[in-house]
Amino acid sequence: MAFYLIALMLAILIPALAVALVLLNRANDAQQGVLSALTHATVQAMGQSVDREIAGMATTLRVLSTTQALHDGDMSLFHLRSLVALAGTGSYLIAVDDRMQQLLNTRVDYGTPLGLTSDTATASRALERRMVTVSPLFFGQTARTYVFNVWLPVEGVEPVRLLALTQNSRNLVPALQSQQLPSGWYAALVDPDNMVIAATDAELEIGEVLPLRQDVQHISDTEWVQERLEGEAVITAEWRSSLTGWRVVAWASAAQVQRPLQESVVQLAAWGIVIALLATGVALLIAQRIGGSVMGLRRDAKRLGRGEAVYPRTYPVVEIAEVSQALAEASVQRQTAERDIRFLMRELAHRSKNQMAVIAAMAKQTARGAPDLPAYVEALERRIMGLARSTDLLLAHGRAGASLRELIEHQLGPFRPADEGRVRLEGPDLRINPQGAQILGMALHELATNATRYGAFAAPEGRLALTWSADMDTLSMRWRETLGRKLIDTDRSGFGTIVLRTMVGGALGAQVDRTAHEDGVEWLFQIPLTALDPAFAATRPDEEPQVQ
Repeated sequence: MAFYLIALMLAILIPALAVALVLLNRANDAQQGVLSALTHATVQAMGQSVDREIAGMATTLRVLSTTQALHDGDMSLFHLRSLVALAGTGSYLIAVDDRMQQLLNTRVDYGTPLGLTSDTATASRALERRMVTVSPLFFGQTARTYVFNVWLPVEGVEPVRLLALTQNSRNLVPALQSQQLPSGWYAALVDPDNMVIAATDAELEIGEVLPLRQDVQHISDTEWVQERLEGEAVITAEWRSSLTGWRVVAWASAAQVQRPLQESVVQLAAWGIVIALLATGVALLIAQRIGGSVMGLRRDAKRLGRGEAVYPRTYPVVEIAEVSQALAEASVQRQTAERDIRFLMRELAHRSKNQMAVIAAMAKQTARGAPDLPAYVEALERRIMGLARSTDLLLAHGRAGASLRELIEHQLGPFRPADEGRVRLEGPDLRINPQGAQILGMALHELATNATRYGAFAAPEGRLALTWSADMDTLSMRWRETLGRKLIDTDRSGFGTIVLRTMVGGALGAQVDRTAHEDGVEWLFQIPLTALDPAFAATRPDEEPQVQ
Protein backbone atom coordinates (compact mmCIF):
# COMPACT_ATOMS: atom_id res chain seq x y z
CA MET A 1 0.00 0.00 0.00
CA ALA A 2 2.78 2.42 0.95
CA PHE A 3 4.62 1.63 -2.29
CA TYR A 4 1.59 2.44 -4.44
CA LEU A 5 0.83 5.65 -2.54
CA ILE A 6 4.44 6.83 -2.85
CA ALA A 7 4.41 5.92 -6.55
CA LEU A 8 1.15 7.85 -6.96
CA MET A 9 2.65 10.81 -5.11
CA LEU A 10 5.73 10.76 -7.38
CA ALA A 11 3.55 10.37 -10.47
CA ILE A 12 1.80 13.60 -9.48
CA LEU A 13 4.82 15.49 -8.12
CA ILE A 14 7.32 14.82 -10.91
CA PRO A 15 5.10 16.10 -13.76
CA ALA A 16 4.15 19.08 -11.58
CA LEU A 17 7.84 19.90 -11.04
CA ALA A 18 8.52 19.42 -14.75
CA VAL A 19 5.72 21.81 -15.65
CA ALA A 20 6.99 24.27 -13.02
CA LEU A 21 10.48 24.02 -14.53
CA VAL A 22 9.12 24.70 -18.02
CA LEU A 23 7.12 27.68 -16.76
CA LEU A 24 10.15 28.88 -14.81
CA ASN A 25 12.30 28.65 -17.94
CA ARG A 26 9.69 30.58 -19.92
CA ALA A 27 9.50 33.21 -17.21
CA ASN A 28 13.28 33.45 -17.25
CA ASP A 29 13.27 33.83 -21.04
CA ALA A 30 10.71 36.60 -20.70
CA GLN A 31 12.77 38.23 -17.96
CA GLN A 32 15.91 38.00 -20.07
CA GLY A 33 13.99 39.51 -22.98
CA VAL A 34 13.05 42.45 -20.79
CA LEU A 35 16.64 42.71 -19.54
CA SER A 36 17.94 42.55 -23.12
CA ALA A 37 15.58 45.31 -24.22
CA LEU A 38 16.54 47.42 -21.20
CA THR A 39 20.25 46.86 -21.83
CA HIS A 40 20.01 47.74 -25.51
CA ALA A 41 17.94 50.84 -24.70
CA THR A 42 20.53 51.97 -22.12
CA VAL A 43 23.46 51.31 -24.46
CA GLN A 44 21.67 53.23 -27.19
CA ALA A 45 21.06 56.11 -24.78
CA MET A 46 24.79 56.14 -23.91
CA GLY A 47 25.74 56.24 -27.58
CA GLN A 48 23.26 59.00 -28.31
CA SER A 49 24.66 61.00 -25.39
CA VAL A 50 28.15 60.69 -26.94
CA ASP A 51 26.74 61.62 -30.35
CA ARG A 52 25.21 64.75 -28.87
CA GLU A 53 28.62 65.67 -27.44
CA ILE A 54 30.26 65.18 -30.85
CA ALA A 55 27.46 67.04 -32.62
CA GLY A 56 27.93 69.89 -30.17
CA MET A 57 31.64 70.01 -30.99
CA ALA A 58 30.87 70.08 -34.71
CA THR A 59 28.46 72.98 -34.17
CA THR A 60 31.09 74.83 -32.15
CA LEU A 61 33.58 74.35 -35.00
CA ARG A 62 31.17 75.81 -37.52
CA VAL A 63 30.63 78.83 -35.27
CA LEU A 64 34.37 79.34 -34.77
CA SER A 65 34.96 79.02 -38.52
CA THR A 66 32.90 82.18 -39.00
CA THR A 67 35.01 84.27 -36.59
CA GLN A 68 36.08 87.56 -38.23
CA ALA A 69 39.62 87.31 -36.88
CA LEU A 70 40.07 84.04 -38.76
CA HIS A 71 38.91 85.55 -42.03
CA ASP A 72 41.11 88.64 -41.43
CA GLY A 73 44.13 86.35 -40.98
CA ASP A 74 44.75 87.60 -37.43
CA MET A 75 45.71 84.20 -35.94
CA SER A 76 46.77 85.69 -32.59
CA LEU A 77 43.36 87.29 -32.07
CA PHE A 78 41.66 84.14 -33.37
CA HIS A 79 43.65 82.11 -30.81
CA LEU A 80 42.52 84.44 -28.05
CA ARG A 81 38.88 84.44 -29.11
CA SER A 82 38.91 80.61 -29.30
CA LEU A 83 40.34 80.32 -25.79
CA VAL A 84 37.55 82.48 -24.47
CA ALA A 85 34.87 80.56 -26.39
CA LEU A 86 36.13 77.14 -25.32
CA ALA A 87 36.80 77.94 -21.70
CA GLY A 88 35.34 75.23 -19.43
CA THR A 89 34.31 72.94 -22.29
CA GLY A 90 37.33 70.63 -22.16
CA SER A 91 37.82 71.16 -25.91
CA TYR A 92 40.81 72.71 -27.64
CA LEU A 93 41.07 74.25 -31.09
CA ILE A 94 43.63 73.24 -33.70
CA ALA A 95 44.20 74.94 -37.08
CA VAL A 96 46.34 73.32 -39.79
CA ASP A 97 47.40 74.24 -43.31
CA ASP A 98 47.35 72.05 -46.42
CA ARG A 99 50.61 70.34 -45.33
CA MET A 100 49.02 69.32 -42.01
CA GLN A 101 51.24 71.75 -40.21
CA GLN A 102 49.67 73.09 -37.01
CA LEU A 103 49.18 76.85 -37.17
CA LEU A 104 47.76 77.16 -33.67
CA ASN A 105 46.76 74.92 -30.76
CA THR A 106 44.90 76.39 -27.80
CA ARG A 107 46.51 73.77 -25.54
CA VAL A 108 49.67 75.95 -25.69
CA ASP A 109 50.35 79.64 -25.97
CA TYR A 110 50.17 81.26 -29.35
CA GLY A 111 53.51 81.30 -31.04
CA THR A 112 54.75 78.11 -29.43
CA PRO A 113 56.52 76.05 -32.13
CA LEU A 114 54.21 73.26 -33.34
CA GLY A 115 54.79 70.34 -35.62
CA LEU A 116 52.56 68.25 -37.80
CA THR A 117 49.23 67.15 -36.41
CA SER A 118 49.22 63.71 -34.82
CA ASP A 119 46.00 62.85 -36.72
CA THR A 120 46.99 63.40 -40.34
CA ALA A 121 44.94 60.44 -41.61
CA THR A 122 41.62 61.79 -40.36
CA ALA A 123 42.54 65.34 -41.46
CA SER A 124 43.22 64.08 -45.00
CA ARG A 125 39.96 62.16 -45.03
CA ALA A 126 38.09 65.29 -43.92
CA LEU A 127 39.59 67.24 -46.82
CA GLU A 128 38.56 64.51 -49.23
CA ARG A 129 35.03 64.27 -47.88
CA ARG A 130 34.68 68.06 -47.40
CA MET A 131 32.56 67.46 -44.29
CA VAL A 132 32.90 67.06 -40.55
CA THR A 133 34.93 63.93 -39.77
CA VAL A 134 35.54 62.33 -36.40
CA SER A 135 38.86 60.64 -35.75
CA PRO A 136 39.49 57.36 -33.98
CA LEU A 137 41.35 57.33 -30.69
CA PHE A 138 45.01 58.31 -30.88
CA PHE A 139 47.78 59.50 -28.60
CA GLY A 140 48.17 63.29 -28.87
CA GLN A 141 51.78 64.49 -28.93
CA THR A 142 50.84 67.89 -27.56
CA ALA A 143 48.24 66.65 -25.07
CA ARG A 144 50.43 63.69 -23.98
CA THR A 145 47.33 61.56 -23.52
CA TYR A 146 44.70 59.74 -25.57
CA VAL A 147 42.51 62.19 -27.45
CA PHE A 148 40.10 62.35 -30.40
CA ASN A 149 39.51 65.09 -32.96
CA VAL A 150 36.51 66.50 -34.79
CA TRP A 151 37.71 67.97 -38.10
CA LEU A 152 36.01 70.65 -40.21
CA PRO A 153 37.37 71.70 -43.64
CA VAL A 154 37.29 75.51 -44.26
CA GLU A 155 37.58 77.36 -47.55
CA GLY A 156 38.72 80.84 -48.47
CA VAL A 157 40.75 81.29 -45.29
CA GLU A 158 44.42 81.12 -46.16
CA PRO A 159 46.61 79.52 -44.94
CA VAL A 160 44.09 77.60 -42.75
CA ARG A 161 42.63 74.54 -44.46
CA LEU A 162 41.22 72.61 -41.48
CA LEU A 163 39.92 73.38 -38.02
CA ALA A 164 39.68 70.70 -35.34
CA LEU A 165 38.28 70.47 -31.84
CA THR A 166 40.19 67.98 -29.75
CA GLN A 167 39.25 66.49 -26.41
CA ASN A 168 40.80 64.06 -24.00
CA SER A 169 38.93 60.79 -24.37
CA ARG A 170 38.49 60.65 -20.61
CA ASN A 171 36.06 63.56 -20.92
CA LEU A 172 33.48 61.19 -22.45
CA VAL A 173 33.27 59.03 -19.33
CA PRO A 174 30.46 61.22 -17.83
CA ALA A 175 28.47 60.74 -21.05
CA LEU A 176 28.63 56.97 -20.51
CA GLN A 177 27.84 57.26 -16.85
CA SER A 178 24.80 59.46 -17.50
CA GLN A 179 22.77 56.29 -18.12
CA GLN A 180 22.44 53.57 -15.45
CA LEU A 181 23.07 50.07 -16.72
CA PRO A 182 21.48 47.06 -14.96
CA SER A 183 23.43 45.75 -12.00
CA GLY A 184 26.58 43.83 -12.96
CA TRP A 185 26.83 45.37 -16.43
CA TYR A 186 29.77 47.46 -17.75
CA ALA A 187 30.12 49.56 -20.88
CA ALA A 188 32.95 50.89 -23.01
CA LEU A 189 33.06 53.38 -25.89
CA VAL A 190 35.38 52.01 -28.61
CA ASP A 191 36.57 53.31 -31.99
CA PRO A 192 36.50 51.28 -35.24
CA ASP A 193 39.75 49.57 -34.17
CA ASN A 194 38.10 48.45 -30.90
CA MET A 195 40.36 50.77 -28.89
CA VAL A 196 38.74 51.92 -25.66
CA ILE A 197 37.86 55.62 -25.75
CA ALA A 198 36.04 55.65 -22.39
CA ALA A 199 34.72 52.99 -20.05
CA THR A 200 32.61 52.59 -16.92
CA ASP A 201 34.90 49.77 -15.75
CA ALA A 202 37.74 51.35 -13.81
CA GLU A 203 39.97 48.34 -14.49
CA LEU A 204 39.74 48.89 -18.25
CA GLU A 205 42.50 51.21 -19.51
CA ILE A 206 41.86 53.84 -22.17
CA GLY A 207 43.73 53.02 -25.36
CA GLU A 208 43.76 49.24 -24.90
CA VAL A 209 41.94 47.00 -27.33
CA LEU A 210 38.64 45.63 -26.07
CA PRO A 211 38.61 41.87 -26.80
CA LEU A 212 34.83 41.84 -27.35
CA ARG A 213 32.66 42.36 -30.42
CA GLN A 214 35.71 42.41 -32.69
CA ASP A 215 34.06 40.68 -35.65
CA VAL A 216 31.57 43.52 -36.04
CA GLN A 217 30.64 42.63 -39.63
CA HIS A 218 28.95 39.38 -38.61
CA ILE A 219 27.30 40.42 -35.34
CA SER A 220 24.00 42.24 -35.10
CA ASP A 221 23.83 45.17 -32.69
CA THR A 222 20.32 44.11 -31.60
CA GLU A 223 21.16 40.74 -30.09
CA TRP A 224 23.08 39.38 -27.16
CA VAL A 225 26.22 37.43 -27.91
CA GLN A 226 28.05 35.13 -25.52
CA GLU A 227 31.83 35.62 -25.59
CA ARG A 228 34.78 35.15 -23.28
CA LEU A 229 36.63 37.93 -21.44
CA GLU A 230 39.76 36.98 -19.53
CA GLY A 231 38.61 33.35 -19.42
CA GLU A 232 35.12 34.16 -18.15
CA ALA A 233 31.95 33.75 -20.19
CA VAL A 234 30.21 37.09 -20.71
CA ILE A 235 27.09 38.32 -22.48
CA THR A 236 27.64 41.34 -24.75
CA ALA A 237 25.44 43.95 -26.41
CA GLU A 238 26.39 46.96 -28.54
CA TRP A 239 25.17 50.12 -30.29
CA ARG A 240 26.83 51.62 -33.34
CA SER A 241 26.94 55.34 -34.13
CA SER A 242 26.35 56.40 -37.71
CA LEU A 243 27.86 59.82 -36.89
CA THR A 244 31.23 58.80 -35.50
CA GLY A 245 31.60 55.11 -36.44
CA TRP A 246 32.23 54.42 -32.77
CA ARG A 247 30.41 51.73 -30.80
CA VAL A 248 29.18 51.39 -27.23
CA VAL A 249 29.82 47.83 -26.07
CA ALA A 250 28.19 46.56 -22.85
CA TRP A 251 28.92 43.25 -21.14
CA ALA A 252 28.10 41.27 -18.02
CA SER A 253 29.06 37.92 -16.58
CA ALA A 254 26.98 35.14 -18.15
CA ALA A 255 26.78 33.48 -14.76
CA GLN A 256 25.25 36.63 -13.29
CA VAL A 257 22.75 36.95 -16.13
CA GLN A 258 21.72 33.31 -15.70
CA ARG A 259 21.88 33.43 -11.91
CA PRO A 260 18.13 34.13 -11.40
CA LEU A 261 17.26 30.98 -13.35
CA GLN A 262 19.90 28.91 -11.55
CA GLU A 263 18.75 30.18 -8.15
CA SER A 264 15.13 29.49 -9.08
CA VAL A 265 16.01 25.97 -10.23
CA VAL A 266 17.92 25.33 -7.01
CA GLN A 267 15.00 26.63 -4.94
CA LEU A 268 12.57 24.57 -6.99
CA ALA A 269 14.68 21.45 -6.48
CA ALA A 270 14.98 22.15 -2.73
CA TRP A 271 11.26 22.70 -2.34
CA GLY A 272 10.59 19.64 -4.50
CA ILE A 273 12.71 17.50 -2.17
CA VAL A 274 11.00 18.98 0.90
CA ILE A 275 7.55 18.40 -0.60
CA ALA A 276 8.53 14.87 -1.67
CA LEU A 277 9.72 14.04 1.85
CA LEU A 278 6.57 15.49 3.41
CA ALA A 279 4.39 13.70 0.86
CA THR A 280 6.25 10.43 1.52
CA GLY A 281 5.61 10.81 5.25
CA VAL A 282 1.96 11.55 4.65
CA ALA A 283 1.74 8.62 2.22
CA LEU A 284 3.25 6.27 4.80
CA LEU A 285 0.80 7.52 7.44
CA ILE A 286 -2.16 7.13 5.08
CA ALA A 287 -0.91 3.70 4.03
CA GLN A 288 -0.76 2.63 7.66
CA ARG A 289 -4.31 3.85 8.30
CA ILE A 290 -5.70 2.36 5.10
CA GLY A 291 -3.78 -0.90 5.63
CA GLY A 292 -5.30 -1.30 9.09
CA SER A 293 -8.75 -0.58 7.67
CA VAL A 294 -8.30 -3.11 4.86
CA MET A 295 -7.20 -5.76 7.38
CA GLY A 296 -10.40 -5.06 9.32
CA LEU A 297 -12.45 -5.49 6.14
CA ARG A 298 -10.67 -8.75 5.42
CA ARG A 299 -11.56 -10.11 8.86
CA ASP A 300 -15.18 -9.03 8.39
CA ALA A 301 -15.28 -10.68 4.97
CA LYS A 302 -14.06 -13.96 6.48
CA ARG A 303 -16.76 -13.76 9.15
CA LEU A 304 -19.35 -13.13 6.43
CA GLY A 305 -18.08 -16.17 4.54
CA ARG A 306 -18.48 -18.33 7.64
CA GLY A 307 -22.00 -17.03 8.13
CA GLU A 308 -21.17 -15.14 11.30
CA ALA A 309 -22.68 -11.78 12.20
CA VAL A 310 -20.74 -8.75 10.93
CA TYR A 311 -21.21 -5.32 12.49
CA PRO A 312 -20.34 -1.94 10.90
CA ARG A 313 -17.13 -0.34 12.12
CA THR A 314 -15.82 3.21 12.09
CA TYR A 315 -12.89 3.77 9.70
CA PRO A 316 -10.96 6.98 8.86
CA VAL A 317 -11.69 6.55 5.14
CA VAL A 318 -15.31 7.18 4.21
CA GLU A 319 -15.30 4.68 1.34
CA ILE A 320 -13.92 1.90 3.55
CA ALA A 321 -16.51 2.74 6.20
CA GLU A 322 -19.18 2.41 3.50
CA VAL A 323 -17.77 -1.00 2.52
CA SER A 324 -17.91 -2.04 6.18
CA GLN A 325 -21.53 -0.89 6.34
CA ALA A 326 -22.26 -2.84 3.14
CA LEU A 327 -20.67 -5.99 4.64
CA ALA A 328 -22.79 -5.58 7.76
CA GLU A 329 -25.93 -5.19 5.64
CA ALA A 330 -24.90 -8.22 3.56
CA SER A 331 -24.47 -10.18 6.79
CA VAL A 332 -27.98 -9.26 7.90
CA GLN A 333 -29.37 -10.12 4.46
CA ARG A 334 -27.56 -13.44 4.44
CA GLN A 335 -28.86 -14.41 7.86
CA THR A 336 -32.35 -13.32 6.82
CA ALA A 337 -32.04 -15.34 3.61
CA GLU A 338 -30.90 -18.39 5.55
CA ARG A 339 -33.89 -18.03 7.88
CA ASP A 340 -36.13 -17.67 4.83
CA ILE A 341 -34.65 -20.80 3.29
CA ARG A 342 -35.24 -22.78 6.45
CA PHE A 343 -38.78 -21.43 6.65
CA LEU A 344 -39.44 -22.20 2.99
CA MET A 345 -38.17 -25.73 3.41
CA ARG A 346 -40.61 -26.26 6.27
CA GLU A 347 -43.29 -24.44 4.28
CA LEU A 348 -42.58 -26.58 1.24
CA ALA A 349 -43.11 -29.75 3.20
CA HIS A 350 -46.31 -28.35 4.69
CA ARG A 351 -47.59 -27.00 1.36
CA SER A 352 -46.79 -30.23 -0.41
CA LYS A 353 -49.04 -32.09 2.00
CA ASN A 354 -51.76 -29.45 1.60
CA GLN A 355 -51.53 -29.51 -2.20
CA MET A 356 -51.78 -33.29 -2.24
CA ALA A 357 -54.94 -32.96 -0.22
CA VAL A 358 -56.27 -30.21 -2.52
CA ILE A 359 -55.46 -32.26 -5.64
CA ALA A 360 -57.20 -35.30 -4.13
CA ALA A 361 -60.28 -33.16 -3.41
CA MET A 362 -60.21 -31.70 -6.93
CA ALA A 363 -59.97 -35.20 -8.43
CA LYS A 364 -63.03 -36.39 -6.48
CA GLN A 365 -65.17 -33.30 -7.22
CA THR A 366 -64.17 -33.26 -10.90
CA ALA A 367 -65.07 -36.90 -11.27
CA ARG A 368 -68.60 -36.23 -10.04
CA GLY A 369 -69.39 -33.76 -12.83
CA ALA A 370 -67.46 -35.36 -15.69
CA PRO A 371 -69.58 -37.17 -18.32
CA ASP A 372 -66.67 -39.27 -19.60
CA LEU A 373 -62.98 -39.94 -18.99
CA PRO A 374 -61.54 -37.38 -21.54
CA ALA A 375 -63.68 -34.61 -20.10
CA TYR A 376 -62.59 -35.62 -16.61
CA VAL A 377 -58.90 -35.55 -17.59
CA GLU A 378 -59.23 -32.16 -19.32
CA ALA A 379 -61.07 -30.52 -16.41
CA LEU A 380 -58.67 -31.94 -13.82
CA GLU A 381 -55.68 -30.83 -15.88
CA ARG A 382 -56.97 -27.25 -16.13
CA ARG A 383 -57.54 -27.05 -12.41
CA ILE A 384 -54.12 -28.47 -11.61
CA MET A 385 -52.51 -25.91 -13.99
CA GLY A 386 -54.34 -23.07 -12.25
CA LEU A 387 -53.07 -24.35 -8.92
CA ALA A 388 -49.57 -24.54 -10.44
CA ARG A 389 -49.72 -20.91 -11.56
CA SER A 390 -50.56 -19.83 -8.04
CA THR A 391 -47.72 -21.97 -6.72
CA ASP A 392 -45.26 -20.42 -9.23
CA LEU A 393 -46.27 -16.97 -8.10
CA LEU A 394 -45.77 -17.90 -4.46
CA LEU A 395 -42.37 -19.40 -5.12
CA ALA A 396 -41.30 -16.28 -7.02
CA HIS A 397 -42.01 -14.07 -4.00
CA GLY A 398 -41.17 -16.40 -1.11
CA ARG A 399 -42.03 -15.22 2.35
CA ALA A 400 -42.96 -11.78 1.08
CA GLY A 401 -46.24 -13.24 -0.16
CA ALA A 402 -47.87 -12.64 -3.54
CA SER A 403 -49.12 -9.51 -5.22
CA LEU A 404 -52.92 -9.60 -5.60
CA ARG A 405 -52.75 -7.90 -8.99
CA GLU A 406 -50.13 -10.35 -10.26
CA LEU A 407 -52.23 -13.24 -8.98
CA ILE A 408 -55.29 -11.97 -10.86
CA GLU A 409 -53.35 -11.39 -14.09
CA HIS A 410 -51.69 -14.84 -13.86
CA GLN A 411 -54.99 -16.66 -13.37
CA LEU A 412 -56.98 -14.72 -15.98
CA GLY A 413 -54.20 -14.57 -18.56
CA PRO A 414 -54.88 -17.94 -20.25
CA PHE A 415 -58.64 -17.17 -20.52
CA ARG A 416 -58.69 -13.51 -21.53
CA PRO A 417 -60.18 -12.76 -24.97
CA ALA A 418 -58.08 -11.06 -27.66
CA ASP A 419 -60.13 -7.89 -27.29
CA GLU A 420 -58.66 -6.38 -24.12
CA GLY A 421 -61.57 -3.93 -23.90
CA ARG A 422 -63.84 -6.81 -22.81
CA VAL A 423 -62.00 -7.15 -19.47
CA ARG A 424 -61.68 -4.39 -16.85
CA LEU A 425 -59.41 -4.92 -13.83
CA GLU A 426 -59.42 -2.18 -11.24
CA GLY A 427 -58.17 -2.01 -7.66
CA PRO A 428 -55.16 -1.29 -5.47
CA ASP A 429 -52.23 -3.64 -5.28
CA LEU A 430 -51.52 -5.37 -1.99
CA ARG A 431 -49.73 -8.46 -0.74
CA ILE A 432 -51.47 -11.55 0.55
CA ASN A 433 -50.03 -14.53 2.34
CA PRO A 434 -49.27 -17.84 0.57
CA GLN A 435 -52.39 -19.64 1.82
CA GLY A 436 -54.67 -16.77 0.76
CA ALA A 437 -52.96 -16.54 -2.62
CA GLN A 438 -53.42 -20.25 -3.21
CA ILE A 439 -57.13 -20.22 -2.35
CA LEU A 440 -57.89 -17.00 -4.25
CA GLY A 441 -55.92 -18.35 -7.22
CA MET A 442 -58.11 -21.46 -7.30
CA ALA A 443 -61.24 -19.32 -6.98
CA LEU A 444 -60.20 -17.02 -9.83
CA HIS A 445 -59.37 -20.05 -11.96
CA GLU A 446 -62.80 -21.52 -11.42
CA LEU A 447 -64.52 -18.21 -12.17
CA ALA A 448 -62.48 -17.80 -15.38
CA THR A 449 -63.22 -21.40 -16.39
CA ASN A 450 -66.96 -20.91 -15.92
CA ALA A 451 -66.80 -17.56 -17.82
CA THR A 452 -65.12 -19.33 -20.73
CA ARG A 453 -67.60 -22.20 -20.84
CA TYR A 454 -70.88 -20.48 -20.03
CA GLY A 455 -70.31 -16.79 -19.24
CA ALA A 456 -68.68 -13.56 -20.38
CA PHE A 457 -65.87 -15.21 -22.38
CA ALA A 458 -68.14 -17.68 -24.19
CA ALA A 459 -69.56 -15.12 -26.67
CA PRO A 460 -67.96 -12.09 -28.43
CA GLU A 461 -70.33 -9.63 -26.77
CA GLY A 462 -69.51 -10.77 -23.23
CA ARG A 463 -67.83 -8.41 -20.74
CA LEU A 464 -66.07 -8.91 -17.38
CA ALA A 465 -65.49 -6.30 -14.67
CA LEU A 466 -63.28 -7.40 -11.74
CA THR A 467 -62.91 -4.69 -9.13
CA TRP A 468 -61.59 -4.76 -5.58
CA SER A 469 -60.93 -2.38 -2.74
CA ALA A 470 -59.58 -2.56 0.80
CA ASP A 471 -60.57 -0.66 3.90
CA MET A 472 -59.15 -0.99 7.39
CA ASP A 473 -60.05 -4.67 7.90
CA THR A 474 -61.81 -6.08 4.79
CA LEU A 475 -60.93 -6.81 1.18
CA SER A 476 -64.00 -6.45 -1.07
CA MET A 477 -63.77 -8.20 -4.45
CA ARG A 478 -66.58 -8.01 -7.05
CA TRP A 479 -66.75 -10.31 -10.09
CA ARG A 480 -69.42 -9.05 -12.54
CA GLU A 481 -70.08 -10.74 -15.87
CA THR A 482 -72.23 -9.18 -18.62
CA LEU A 483 -73.31 -11.73 -21.22
CA GLY A 484 -75.01 -9.62 -23.90
CA ARG A 485 -77.91 -12.09 -23.73
CA LYS A 486 -80.34 -13.37 -21.12
CA LEU A 487 -78.82 -15.47 -18.35
CA ILE A 488 -80.06 -19.06 -18.07
CA ASP A 489 -79.39 -19.86 -14.43
CA THR A 490 -79.37 -23.35 -12.87
CA ASP A 491 -79.11 -24.59 -9.33
CA ARG A 492 -76.40 -27.09 -10.22
CA SER A 493 -73.34 -26.78 -7.95
CA GLY A 494 -70.04 -28.04 -9.32
CA PHE A 495 -66.49 -28.05 -8.05
CA GLY A 496 -66.17 -24.35 -8.83
CA THR A 497 -69.03 -23.45 -6.56
CA ILE A 498 -67.54 -25.63 -3.80
CA VAL A 499 -64.19 -23.84 -4.16
CA LEU A 500 -65.84 -20.44 -4.12
CA ARG A 501 -68.15 -21.07 -1.19
CA THR A 502 -66.40 -23.70 0.88
CA MET A 503 -62.68 -22.89 0.49
CA VAL A 504 -62.90 -19.09 0.14
CA GLY A 505 -65.70 -18.83 2.65
CA GLY A 506 -64.47 -21.49 5.05
CA ALA A 507 -60.69 -21.31 4.85
CA LEU A 508 -60.48 -17.50 4.67
CA GLY A 509 -63.57 -16.75 6.80
CA ALA A 510 -65.00 -14.71 3.93
CA GLN A 511 -68.58 -13.85 3.15
CA VAL A 512 -69.42 -15.10 -0.37
CA ASP A 513 -72.54 -13.89 -2.19
CA ARG A 514 -73.72 -14.84 -5.66
CA THR A 515 -76.30 -12.76 -7.50
CA ALA A 516 -77.91 -13.76 -10.79
CA HIS A 517 -78.84 -10.80 -13.01
CA GLU A 518 -80.75 -10.93 -16.27
CA ASP A 519 -77.58 -10.33 -18.28
CA GLY A 520 -75.05 -12.17 -16.17
CA VAL A 521 -73.80 -13.42 -12.82
CA GLU A 522 -72.13 -11.46 -10.03
CA TRP A 523 -69.94 -12.76 -7.20
CA LEU A 524 -69.08 -10.63 -4.16
CA PHE A 525 -66.36 -11.67 -1.69
CA GLN A 526 -65.87 -9.90 1.66
CA ILE A 527 -62.54 -11.26 3.00
CA PRO A 528 -61.04 -10.27 6.36
CA LEU A 529 -57.59 -8.79 5.88
CA THR A 530 -56.42 -10.75 8.90
CA ALA A 531 -56.94 -13.94 6.88
CA LEU A 532 -54.82 -12.56 4.04
CA ASP A 533 -52.27 -11.05 6.46
CA PRO A 534 -50.85 -8.34 4.10
CA ALA A 535 -48.14 -7.49 6.67
CA PHE A 536 -47.00 -11.10 6.93
CA ALA A 537 -43.47 -10.56 5.63
CA ALA A 538 -41.17 -7.64 4.96
CA THR A 539 -40.73 -6.09 1.57
CA ARG A 540 -38.34 -7.88 -0.74
CA PRO A 541 -34.90 -6.27 -1.13
CA ASP A 542 -35.45 -5.63 -4.85
CA GLU A 543 -38.60 -3.48 -4.54
CA GLU A 544 -39.89 -0.40 -2.74
CA PRO A 545 -42.31 -0.79 0.20
CA GLN A 546 -45.96 -0.89 -0.84
CA VAL A 547 -48.15 1.97 0.37
CA GLN A 548 -51.49 0.55 1.43
